[in-house]
Amino acid sequence: MMVKGTMTFYAFLMTLRNPDENTEMATFANAAFYDLAFPKQSIDHDEISDYLELEAGYVSSMTVFDDAWQLYLDKNA
Repeated sequence: MMVKGTMTFYAFLMTLRNPDENTEMATFANAAFYDLAFPKQSIDHDEISDYLELEAGYVSSMTVFDDAWQLYLDKNA
């Protein structure tokens, strides 16, 4: 699923960054910040999900990504 006419998922995820917070969402956002290969320009759920499942070892559970994606959709509704 692609979200048209909105900020990228990465840009949204960076709004959740907080180096002083230990929530799964903040940890995910902080790790993505340091991931140079993260698909930063993508707005495609499947592309990002595939990347995280196959390439990124820092996502504790794909549920964290799913929750972040839902927040992203809600913000851009």
